[in-house]
Amino acid sequence: MSSKKLEVILEFFVFGVILGVAEDALAVKLTTGESLTWEMVGIIVLVAIPFAVMGELVVDNINLVKGIKKIRKKKDDAG
Repeated sequence: MSSKKLEVILEFFVFGVILGVAEDALAVKLTTGESLTWEMVGIIVLVAIPFAVMGELVVDNINLVKGIKKIRKKKDDAG
Protein backbone atom coordinates (compact mmCIF):
# COMPACT_ATOMS: atom_id res chain seq x y z
CA MET A 1 0.00 0.00 0.00
CA SER A 2 1.39 3.37 -0.96
CA SER A 3 1.99 5.97 1.71
CA LYS A 4 -0.39 8.38 -0.07
CA LYS A 5 -3.24 5.83 0.04
CA LEU A 6 -2.53 5.10 3.71
CA GLU A 7 -2.59 8.83 4.41
CA VAL A 8 -5.99 9.19 2.74
CA ILE A 9 -7.38 6.18 4.63
CA LEU A 10 -6.17 7.57 7.96
CA GLU A 11 -7.63 11.00 7.15
CA PHE A 12 -11.03 9.46 6.43
CA PHE A 13 -10.78 7.31 9.57
CA VAL A 14 -9.88 10.23 11.85
CA PHE A 15 -12.55 12.42 10.25
CA GLY A 16 -15.08 9.58 10.68
CA VAL A 17 -14.22 9.18 14.36
CA ILE A 18 -14.43 12.93 15.00
CA LEU A 19 -17.79 13.24 13.25
CA GLY A 20 -19.08 10.07 14.93
CA VAL A 21 -18.13 11.34 18.38
CA ALA A 22 -19.65 14.76 17.73
CA GLU A 23 -22.86 13.24 16.38
CA ASP A 24 -23.21 10.76 19.23
CA ALA A 25 -22.42 13.38 21.88
CA LEU A 26 -25.07 15.66 20.42
CA ALA A 27 -27.59 12.81 20.32
CA VAL A 28 -26.90 11.88 23.96
CA LYS A 29 -27.15 15.49 25.09
CA LEU A 30 -30.38 16.16 23.20
CA THR A 31 -32.15 12.94 24.15
CA THR A 32 -31.14 12.64 27.78
CA GLY A 33 -30.51 16.25 28.77
CA GLU A 34 -27.58 15.04 30.88
CA SER A 35 -24.28 16.89 30.89
CA LEU A 36 -21.47 15.10 29.11
CA THR A 37 -18.90 13.49 31.38
CA TRP A 38 -15.50 12.08 30.45
CA GLU A 39 -16.89 8.61 31.05
CA MET A 40 -19.66 9.25 28.51
CA VAL A 41 -17.19 10.66 26.00
CA GLY A 42 -15.04 7.54 26.43
CA ILE A 43 -18.01 5.29 25.72
CA ILE A 44 -18.97 7.43 22.74
CA VAL A 45 -15.44 7.13 21.34
CA LEU A 46 -15.52 3.35 21.81
CA VAL A 47 -18.82 3.21 19.93
CA ALA A 48 -17.67 5.58 17.17
CA ILE A 49 -14.43 3.73 16.31
CA PRO A 50 -16.02 0.50 14.98
CA PHE A 51 -18.44 2.50 12.84
CA ALA A 52 -15.57 4.58 11.47
CA VAL A 53 -13.73 1.35 10.62
CA MET A 54 -16.80 -0.09 8.89
CA GLY A 55 -17.33 3.16 7.03
CA GLU A 56 -13.72 3.17 5.92
CA LEU A 57 -13.97 -0.40 4.66
CA VAL A 58 -17.10 0.43 2.69
CA VAL A 59 -15.68 3.65 1.23
CA ASP A 60 -12.42 1.95 0.34
CA ASN A 61 -14.09 -1.01 -1.43
CA ILE A 62 -16.85 0.72 -3.41
CA ASN A 63 -16.09 2.18 -6.80
CA LEU A 64 -19.03 4.52 -7.32
CA VAL A 65 -18.04 5.50 -10.85
CA LYS A 66 -17.97 1.86 -11.97
CA GLY A 67 -21.33 1.23 -10.29
CA ILE A 68 -22.97 4.23 -11.95
CA LYS A 69 -21.65 3.14 -15.35
CA LYS A 70 -23.14 -0.35 -14.83
CA ILE A 71 -26.52 1.11 -13.88
CA ARG A 72 -26.53 3.43 -16.90
CA LYS A 73 -25.56 0.58 -19.21
CA LYS A 74 -28.43 -1.57 -17.89
CA LYS A 75 -30.84 1.34 -18.41
CA ASP A 76 -29.62 1.88 -21.97
CA ASP A 77 -29.87 -1.83 -22.77
CA ALA A 78 -33.40 -2.07 -21.34
CA GLY A 79 -34.88 1.00 -23.00
